[in-house]
Amino acid sequence: MVITYYGLSCFKVQSGDLTIVFDPPSKDSELKPPRFEVHAALSSHAHPRHNGAKELPGKKPEGPFVVSGPGEYEMEGLAIDGIPSFHDGAGGKKLGRNTIYKVKMEEITLCHLGDFGEAELRPETLEAIGEVDVLFLPVGGKDVLDAEGAAKVLNQIEPKIAIPMHFSKPGEFLEELGEKTLQAEEKFTFKKKELGAEGTKVVLLKPINA
Repeated sequence: MVITYYGLSCFKVQSGDLTIVFDPPSKDSELKPPRFEVHAALSSHAHPRHNGAKELPGKKPEGPFVVSGPGEYEMEGLAIDGIPSFHDGAGGKKLGRNTIYKVKMEEITLCHLGDFGEAELRPETLEAIGEVDVLFLPVGGKDVLDAEGAAKVLNQIEPKIAIPMHFSKPGEFLEELGEKTLQAEEKFTFKKKELGAEGTKVVLLKPINA
């Protein structure tokens, strides 16, 4: 599996013949939309920085399989669970709803928290997420988890790999975890058998559009 970061909450994930993308920005945002072809595109909420899924070219003539909300979805080689959550700590009254995605992709479980902004994961949300191999975790504060909150959610989920996202500078979060010297990588390439059995490894990725 190969994971590439395109800034904010956007990730390209390739595994075998499958390519998916999380939270691609639209052409209406100030961010640079990616232009690679995908089988599936997932959007956590309806904001221009996150909802460009329908604008991406598909690997198939009919375009990408687009998911933009809670529910259970299946397509060739993919099992997707959209889990409802909130963009803020006030039950969505300030910033609305957010969808967390759990994706089973060739025996690897990915979890993308989108713009999760609650103080912590509710028991029913944590149960729906279950065991996670790779967690995409917002850490930038303001309208998502701050460093302390992100560390708390990380400890709730206990993934094998944690990849920070939605930040301008990740230093505060890395310091919270004792990872101040961690260097950013261009992309993250790994196999299921390489994932550790205990503990969480933090992987910092350099935005390709930066």
